[in-house]
Amino acid sequence: MCAKSIMFQGTASDSGKSWTVAALCRILKQQGLKVAPFKSQNMALNSYITDDGKEMGRAQVFQAEAAEIDPDVRMNPLLLKPSTDTESQVVFMGRVLKNMSAAAYQQFKPQLKDKVKAVYDDLASENDVMVLEGAGSPAEINLNDQDLVNMGMARMAKSPVILVADIDKGGVFASIYGTIKLLPPEDQKRIKGIIINKFRGDVSLLESGNQMIEKLTGVPVIGVLPMTTIDLDEEDSVALERKSQVKDDTKDLDVAVIALQKLSNFTDFHSLEIQPDVSVRYVLNTSELGHPDLLILPGSKNTNEDMAYLKAHGFVEAIQKVHEAGTQIVGICGGYQMLGTEMVDEHHVESDRQVQSGLNLLDTKTIFTQEKTTTQAVAKRNGQTLYGYEIHMGETKLGSGAKPFSTITENNGQPTDREDGAVNADGSVWGTYLHGIFDNTVWARQLLDQLRHKKGLPSLTEVHRSMAEYKEQQYERLAKVFKQHVDMQKINQIIADSDAGK
Repeated sequence: MCAKSIMFQGTASDSGKSWTVAALCRILKQQGLKVAPFKSQNMALNSYITDDGKEMGRAQVFQAEAAEIDPDVRMNPLLLKPSTDTESQVVFMGRVLKNMSAAAYQQFKPQLKDKVKAVYDDLASENDVMVLEGAGSPAEINLNDQDLVNMGMARMAKSPVILVADIDKGGVFASIYGTIKLLPPEDQKRIKGIIINKFRGDVSLLESGNQMIEKLTGVPVIGVLPMTTIDLDEEDSVALERKSQVKDDTKDLDVAVIALQKLSNFTDFHSLEIQPDVSVRYVLNTSELGHPDLLILPGSKNTNEDMAYLKAHGFVEAIQKVHEAGTQIVGICGGYQMLGTEMVDEHHVESDRQVQSGLNLLDTKTIFTQEKTTTQAVAKRNGQTLYGYEIHMGETKLGSGAKPFSTITENNGQPTDREDGAVNADGSVWGTYLHGIFDNTVWARQLLDQLRHKKGLPSLTEVHRSMAEYKEQQYERLAKVFKQHVDMQKINQIIADSDAGK
């Protein structure tokens, strides 16, 4: 018998759908049910590699963690990774299909409908409840004829829908009413409840508005979630705008991340943000660079174009200057490629720029290849075991002035022996293809303590909690807040009444 289901859709992007899915996954798990998240189509530059080498969106990863199950690419069969303002790399079931313009992808979507439905049914057959997430808004009336992720997916899954609205943006009742009333009558009937999210203040002041919106739409408000300080991974590009651009002067260490135009996997730095002595800030222009203890060039979906951006905005000279002044420089994935002397893209994998010089801080040269590397990896560095994952187009060759950062000993669970990354002669610049490198808590703490020693500060005597422990605490807090502020009896009834399991 197929799983029961419930779906969260939003009045807009960043309304809180991902978090409500994660919260309910944890609560249903606490109830003893086998539950899995599902989002048919994601658009994000933050992604993850499963243990079988498949690429998927980060939101379904933390939702799976909340459900206490391993991430599975079936939870996010379609991933769109924007490479330019008009084109995205289309990833299906963890593998690259091709690059497509928005118009071409819209025409291509009908070919994917049956495949997405088959993936959903396969995953649903293994679970008691499926918790689905929509994307953006279901009221995109210009695109709804080929929808695969909002009401189109709800119809395929025969799933009831909860509408999540962000009151912090303002105009919450207009967004609720407009979203519902722009939908066809049969889709309006699928919406069984409304959750108002990110509320600040006295909830009693909302009561009259809630009553009026219920009367206007016929849909009950089943919860008002407060604005919270719960800290989870975020994948939406809107979330990056909330990242700090200012140093926290109460922290000993200043870590600056260059905010590239096509920055990907900013979740790499979440584990640094939770360290008690670290201030992580995102640098938008050279005037904000200052003199950080550690400067990071992050991953990029379009390394060539982001390198051109750095050149055009004066970052090349600014980065070289802070390096000369003693700042440790680190590159992750695309950032590692940029640290080298040259990038060659003969096949135009990323752009029309066939050859481009890099920052010239590492003696390396990158050749872009047409095949994408996606692998979970285990590495050895100075006797320590490090865990991470790789997502990149291209291979980097080391010159005589660089030595490998680490040795990869496992790819997707299979033994291997290959070099990763590069370090310059004095160790002041290094790069790696390993995403998640800072999640290796003991190693990361040693790196941070080296930075402390350079400033004459002592090591911290206790290693900060691991990222896994920290996230587990956040999932528990999230579930508690959800249960306190949402009518769980109503949620359970909506799931019980869903016809997907009949």
